[in-house]
Amino acid sequence: MADNRAEIYAEELSRMIRIETVSEEKQKDKTKFYRFRETLAALFPRVFEACELEDFDGSFLMRWKGAGTEEPILFMNHHDVVEASGKWMYEPFSGTVDRGKIWGRGALDTKGGLWAMLRAAEELAKEGYTPKRDIYFMSTCNEECDGAGADAISRALKSRGIRFYLVLDEGGMILEEPIDGAKGTFAIVGIGEKGCADLKFIARSSGGHASTPGKNTPLVRLGKFMQATEKGNLFRAEISPAVAATFSCLSASMNGPMKYLLGHSRLFAPILKKAIPCVSNTAGAMLKTTIAFTMAGGSEGMNVLPNAAWVIGNMRYSHHEGREKSFRRIIRLAKKYGIETVILNPGFDSVLSDHRSPAFQCVEKAVASVFGTDVRTAPYVMTAASDSRYLSRVCDNCFRFTPFRISQAQLDSIHGINENVDVAALAPAVKFYQYMMTEV
Repeated sequence: MADNRAEIYAEELSRMIRIETVSEEKQKDKTKFYRFRETLAALFPRVFEACELEDFDGSFLMRWKGAGTEEPILFMNHHDVVEASGKWMYEPFSGTVDRGKIWGRGALDTKGGLWAMLRAAEELAKEGYTPKRDIYFMSTCNEECDGAGADAISRALKSRGIRFYLVLDEGGMILEEPIDGAKGTFAIVGIGEKGCADLKFIARSSGGHASTPGKNTPLVRLGKFMQATEKGNLFRAEISPAVAATFSCLSASMNGPMKYLLGHSRLFAPILKKAIPCVSNTAGAMLKTTIAFTMAGGSEGMNVLPNAAWVIGNMRYSHHEGREKSFRRIIRLAKKYGIETVILNPGFDSVLSDHRSPAFQCVEKAVASVFGTDVRTAPYVMTAASDSRYLSRVCDNCFRFTPFRISQAQLDSIHGINENVDVAALAPAVKFYQYMMTEV
């Protein structure tokens, strides 16, 4: 490619960002998602020519036929994005390229990853490359909502008897010092994710006038319940084998007491279960089920006591406690305050993949080859949800990793304001995917 590779790469991703693809619950009009796909076909014509494409109501699956009969591999990201409220440095759907970065909603989550995997395949196809095994590409238009696209695609693949050697989706990235004290650069690779469920908690009363309130009105009871949930030890913390593997890898670059404690985390579990949440909210969330209260409602009048008030809790249940036990614990606490619980979305259990498997070692080798051996690969359990949870139906090795080197500020911009990715991060990401496509 010409010397202006960085400029070309940045402009391609900018074009993808400029198409607004915010998804909504139960969205019927998929026009903008098809328009986005037309842009992909224009940017990556050889990929679209080489692959068989199947539409799933705005989401899509592509198959690049390989020469061999080994189990295929699947690369996936999503092209829908969350809304972009707040005051941005640049318009969120402008795709502005400035200060060595591409700015806009989706730059990291996950049009950037989608761009990198398709650009990698485009360059290989241009060279006349034929994959050793079938390579599939998948992108959905509703990952940020209900995951219906990934659900439908995974069901279709299962019905056809297709199983993958490896699936690679969005997830961890390459970070400096991911937790305090872990000096160095780490490629953080998700080997699974906590289950994600939504619950509604409703407190009822006979209502009345605000001038004569009684005790324990619905909003007060909900407040007490939420406070008890946050302050209490409702869910059991545990240093699972997967979490222990994360801590072991990170501890290798540490000094002082934490190096020894994290390096022997199962032995010092009682201490770490109290200390880790104080060090890092993210690391603390890996240890147990969590619930965050995200929405609320009451009466429609400022001087009216509500007949019913409610809050929505977004639960991320751990593998060791599971969905049913986590539900029972929160429902039991809610009853204590006279609150009923409605399960809006029970979630989907994510199977943990083995970080000691040959498939995981392929990811490690790709990281070392592209980013250098000083970048350590660390497995972890994602606290966020991804489409790849559904692909566990057809693959035992589902990994969550986007090969971008990013800063903490860039990580914080995901679902926030001023989302951006460095132009310098694009070329290595392409090389990473090319390694996976040619060496696995």
